[in-house]
Amino acid sequence: MNKSQKILKSAKKIIPGGNQLLSKRSEMFAPNVWPTYFSKAKGCEIWDLENRKYFDFAGMGVTACLLGYADNFVNKRVKATIDKASLTTLNSVDEIKLAKKLLKIHNWADMAKFSKSGGEACLVAIRLARAYSNKQNIAFCGYHGWHDWYLAANLNNKKNLDNQLLPGLSTLGVSKSYSNSLFPFLYNDIDSLKKILIKKNNIGIIIMEPMRFTEPKNDFLKKVKILAKRNNIILIFDEITTGFKDNLGGLHLKLNVTPDIAIFGKAMGNGFPISAVIGKKKIMSLSNKSFISSTMWTEQIGFVAANATIEKLEKNKINKKNVRTGLKIKKIWKDCSRKNNIKIKVGGINSLPLFKFDYKNEQAITTFMTKKMLDYNFLASTYPAATASYNDKILNKYARALNNVFFELSKYVNFNKKIPLKKKDIKGSKFGRLNG
Repeated sequence: MNKSQKILKSAKKIIPGGNQLLSKRSEMFAPNVWPTYFSKAKGCEIWDLENRKYFDFAGMGVTACLLGYADNFVNKRVKATIDKASLTTLNSVDEIKLAKKLLKIHNWADMAKFSKSGGEACLVAIRLARAYSNKQNIAFCGYHGWHDWYLAANLNNKKNLDNQLLPGLSTLGVSKSYSNSLFPFLYNDIDSLKKILIKKNNIGIIIMEPMRFTEPKNDFLKKVKILAKRNNIILIFDEITTGFKDNLGGLHLKLNVTPDIAIFGKAMGNGFPISAVIGKKKIMSLSNKSFISSTMWTEQIGFVAANATIEKLEKNKINKKNVRTGLKIKKIWKDCSRKNNIKIKVGGINSLPLFKFDYKNEQAITTFMTKKMLDYNFLASTYPAATASYNDKILNKYARALNNVFFELSKYVNFNKKIPLKKKDIKGSKFGRLNG
């Protein structure tokens, strides 16, 4: 047991699950061997508590650090801000600067409101959309956070959320007042949305990710927008994950479909807490009537970090570079799988590429890969995130390591041999398993 695992064991006694974020738990990657804790990070490199260095190909801070860890340009602005003060009785002009910047990029929107996390931004957007539509029920597609309004989808059917991102989510503690208010539909399946609108009354909101794993087909997003407009429904695009990655601003700009409200977070602040809700004035202005307020939403480090991040993205055309990087990563996967006769499926937007082993024991195979890549000093999952800190030298090193691991893996999958892992050492796929 390494130092991190010993600390994790003790952490679980005083922190539920050992940490605050499900996506960072070792059960998501390689239980009992994952380094878990870091001492420092720079670019795409992370040092664990034993000062061992890894290259991060496991998500770059849950896709938040688009520029890389501890980016000099962003950090310089943040450090200068800390010396001046982060939060005071008065407000920060950087809030106005960020609002103007976002509205310039998204010229369909009129107003912006800020919070600190994606979950908060989703909650704000839902409140405002309900206020405007005066209808309670929500049709949704994709993942939208931990709040009652979302998890309530599982109150009537505990599998309603299984096809959205994470299966097995519990409704423990969720208010039953939300029963019969949430209706899931499937991406690229316009008929599944039509059925909801036909059968269920009082749908006032459609919230969805414009894209995550697969591209929209047959004008799917445009058809969603038409249905929303025809039925007087507010359309929300959740761009917490996709925003500012493939292109400057939201992915919906690239897909040429605009919503009534869009929400952003993660990459917008390059690791600093900041999220945004932008939208039409007729909707956004209702926050003056509905009580939506928080002390820490006025803290200025998030505004400063976001302004600096967007400035660097724009100036250096980082988005285009990261798309090229994502395409290179996809090619590496395809080449390694072809050379070693490993069956995989490749997808995702180019800046957030992903692959999946095409076998029944996929979880065991993925864990084996992740565990073996640690030997080559790579934190590796099947869902990395392209970052400006990747270069050809690092990508080549990653390709060599992955090919070696795929070669080793082929000895098992190509001869129907059991992956040499105990059940307790295999990564989880359901909420209960990930929760330790």
